[in-house]
Amino acid sequence: MGTKTIDIRDDVYERLQARKRADESLSDLVNRLLDETTVDWREGFGTLSEGEADELEKFVEDSRDQLGEGLSARQREALDELTDGETEDETA
Repeated sequence: MGTKTIDIRDDVYERLQARKRADESLSDLVNRLLDETTVDWREGFGTLSEGEADELEKFVEDSRDQLGEGLSARQREALDELTDGETEDETA
């Protein structure tokens, strides 16, 4: 495993030193800090209460219904326009 030399401002170095444990190298400290900030989506999985889960499910269902209704209406409008256009062409 290689090493890299990096520049760190004095104030940042002092903050790192203040958080470093006695048995840690600076590399170990940076690694630990990075691990603490890594977000794992699975950590919060399943944390909704039964009521919150029901509310979310209802919201999603309502949203799907509204989207479906809007799509159906747009399809009907498009078909009506096509049908009207054919009727006008046929009468001309």
